[in-house]
Amino acid sequence: MSQKIAITGMGIISSIGNNVEENFISLQTGKHGISDIEMFETRHAGIIKTGEIKLSNEALVEKLQLDEDNNVTRTSLLGMIAAKEAVESAGISEINSCRTGLISSTSVGGMDITEKYFYSYEDFPEKQKYIDAHDAGNSSLAIADYLGLKGMVSTISTACSSAANAIMMGAKLIKNGVLDRVIVGGTDSLSKFTLNGFNTLMILTDSYNTPFDNNRKGLNLGEAAAFLVLESEEMVKKDNKKVLAYLSGYGNANDAHHQTASSENGQGAFLAMQQALKISGLNKENIDYINVHGTATPNNDLSEGIAMIRIFGENQVPEFSSTKAFTGHTLAAAAGIEAVFSILAMQNSLIFPNLNFKTKMEEFDLTPVTELKEKNINHVLSNSFGFGGNCSTLILSKS
Repeated sequence: MSQKIAITGMGIISSIGNNVEENFISLQTGKHGISDIEMFETRHAGIIKTGEIKLSNEALVEKLQLDEDNNVTRTSLLGMIAAKEAVESAGISEINSCRTGLISSTSVGGMDITEKYFYSYEDFPEKQKYIDAHDAGNSSLAIADYLGLKGMVSTISTACSSAANAIMMGAKLIKNGVLDRVIVGGTDSLSKFTLNGFNTLMILTDSYNTPFDNNRKGLNLGEAAAFLVLESEEMVKKDNKKVLAYLSGYGNANDAHHQTASSENGQGAFLAMQQALKISGLNKENIDYINVHGTATPNNDLSEGIAMIRIFGENQVPEFSSTKAFTGHTLAAAAGIEAVFSILAMQNSLIFPNLNFKTKMEEFDLTPVTELKEKNINHVLSNSFGFGGNCSTLILSKS
C-alpha cells in the first residue's frame, strides 16, 4: 500500500495554450487568457469575461481528425486533445498492453450540445442523437473510445474538486492492485448554463479576477482539459519509464457547511490538507509551494487562507499563488490543469505569479507570490474545493 504513484505523462489545453509547452510559455511570460466571449452566443458577451479557448468545435474536430458527422461535445473534444497529449507524453504506443483505465471528470458534460439542440429535438428527430451526449459519463466514454482504451472507464463529478478526486481514485486503483496504469484528469467547456448559474450566484467579477486581493469581486469562468498518466512503480521499472513527478499525497473531506459556500473556519480545506500530508509522510515544513484554489471570491479566499494558517501556523504559510488569474476557474478541470502547472513549477524551479494582486487581505497577513520567482521546489501542495463542501488536496513531489 505504500508504493509510490509515478506520473509519466501529462497533457493540457486551456485559454493560455493548446498543449503543455504553450501553457508553460504563457505562465513564464505572464500572458493570461481572460477575454470577452466569442465562441458561443450569450447576452453576456462583451460584459462578462471568461478564460475561453479560441478554437471552434469544427477546428477541434479537424485537429483530432474526427468524422465531421459526430455528436461529440466540446467537453469531450477538449478532453480528447489533453488525454491524447498525456498518452503520447508517457510514450505509450499500445494503450491496452497492461491493465489501463480512464478516470475522467466533468461538471458541464454535454450541456453545450443540449443548449444548441434542445428546442429542436421534437421537430427534427435527426437531432435526437445528441441527447445521448448530454450526461457526464458520455464524455469519458468518448475519450476512451478515441484513445482505443478497452479497460475500466469511470466518471467523477464533484464540482470544482472533480479532477483531484479522479486523480485520487486512479492512485487508489493502482495502490490496491486493480490497475497498473490510469489516465486521470478532467474536462469542462464553457456553456450558457454555467455562465448564467454562476452569474445568478453573484460570484462573477465584472473585470479580471484578483485572487487573495482585499478588493476581490469574484471569479472568471474558464474552459480547459488536463490529464495525467499514473503508473505503478513496477510498470516504471519494467519499461524503464521517465518519471515527471510523483503523486505523494492526497486527501478529501467535506465540511457539509453549505451548498455553495466554504465554512468560515475552512474546516473542509483544513481536513483535506491534513489528510494529504499524513498520507504523503511529509512534514508541513517540506512543502515548498502551494498552488491555492484561489478563486478570487470573497468566501473562498478567506476560508482557504484561514485553513492554511491552521495547517502551517501564523507567519509560516509556504509561498503560494493562484493560477486562476491566468486561466479562469475551469471547474471540474481545475485540479487537472493545476496539477500540470505544479509539475511544471517543480521541473523548472519556478513559482508562477498570482496576477492582478494589489492589496493584502485585511483578515490575515498573507501575500501571494506576484512575480515569476525562481525557487528549487521538491513538493507542491495543490488545493481544489468544490460546491457542496467537497474539498480535495494533492501533494506532488519530485521524488
